[in-house]
Amino acid sequence: MSEPSTPFRAPVGTHDVLAPQSARWERLVAIFADYAHRYGFSLVLTPMFEDVGVFNRGIGEHSEVASKEMYVFEDRGGRTLALRPEGTASVVRAFVQHQPPTPWKAWYITPAFRYERPQAGRYRQHHQVGVEALGTDDPAIDIEVIALAARFYEALGLTRVRLMVNSMGHDVCRGAYVQRLREHLGAHADELCEEHATVWSANPLRVLDCKRSSCIEVTGAGPMLPEHLCEDCRAHFAHVVDGLASIGIPSTLNPRLVRGFDYYTRTTFEFVADALDAAQNAIGGGGRYDKLAEELGGKPTSGIGFGSGIERLLLALDAEGSSDASETRPIDAFVVDTTGTDAATVVVDELRRAGLSSARAYDARSMKAQMKVADRSGARLALIIGQRELSAGEVTIRDLRGQDHEQAQQSVARGDVVATVSNLVMKK
Repeated sequence: MSEPSTPFRAPVGTHDVLAPQSARWERLVAIFADYAHRYGFSLVLTPMFEDVGVFNRGIGEHSEVASKEMYVFEDRGGRTLALRPEGTASVVRAFVQHQPPTPWKAWYITPAFRYERPQAGRYRQHHQVGVEALGTDDPAIDIEVIALAARFYEALGLTRVRLMVNSMGHDVCRGAYVQRLREHLGAHADELCEEHATVWSANPLRVLDCKRSSCIEVTGAGPMLPEHLCEDCRAHFAHVVDGLASIGIPSTLNPRLVRGFDYYTRTTFEFVADALDAAQNAIGGGGRYDKLAEELGGKPTSGIGFGSGIERLLLALDAEGSSDASETRPIDAFVVDTTGTDAATVVVDELRRAGLSSARAYDARSMKAQMKVADRSGARLALIIGQRELSAGEVTIRDLRGQDHEQAQQSVARGDVVATVSNLVMKK
């Protein structure tokens, strides 16, 4: 096979993440995993592709994501599959299939795929962290899930974040509202934007989510969902709002907040970052989906969850000028070996087994060349093994970050290397 005339590049709408930027991803995921554990969530891993029906039933076959953005393909066995466009449906499918004890609380990190116009913080392959809790309709779990998101954003260092909340009601009260909204939209169909002028009747709630001024003006003059909630849904929503306030998490009612998927019921919420452009300032959100398990073939099971895009969160941190770590973690020790033996191999193995990070040079380079690599590595210490050290059973330890590199060194017995390095690293 002949070589390509030009190097291959990542597909449009995707991106590579290399060090030192990847250190920010490590930090973000580690913080999220820690907070998920604090709130009693355990990691779940699901396939990146599913039967297309999982997403068509879950997010709605006629939703914009399913009809315009989902990657759908036929495999070699003739099965119609889809790459995951979001995190919830796959997790609920796994719940239905495996039937774990409830309440089941799971967290995930996953790539998600949507064919859409790439722009800042929005990619055709992006990455999400999120949680799902199934098996209880207690509003207390709504509060926990929202609080987890809020505390996670705080821990990342985001300070200009607002929480928007709404209630979608349940089938009965929402159904009555949708009929009133449909009547209102029908009377003003010629005033809607081009996209919704012909499709408003199929799903009137989608018009509420439209950001174009014409649709905002029409819906603003019409009925709003919070005014049509039944007593049970109204009480559930009030409990959630009051519970959040009791732990110092303020929220703002947004009656237009319907999210983008058909599976939402009752509590819906979204976090927006004021440091980002208003048109693309959502950094995470979710809600309750009390009918989704049934849609995927399971027993009636209440659920709630949220997801956050990693790329969008990092964009928000940049917009705030956050000082979150963006450098790779420094190496504790770099082993320089000019003996032509396995001395470096043995020393780096001992250091790593003791929990210390270490690196070494390759290709039998000179002492000068290896010291240059050691300095560029960012390592705190250089461990030098030359013929003199090998014969004496010693290792020379040099502090690469001291003021005087030539003076900041000592020779230690070969058997004391790990303990000495540990002590020096602890002191920095």
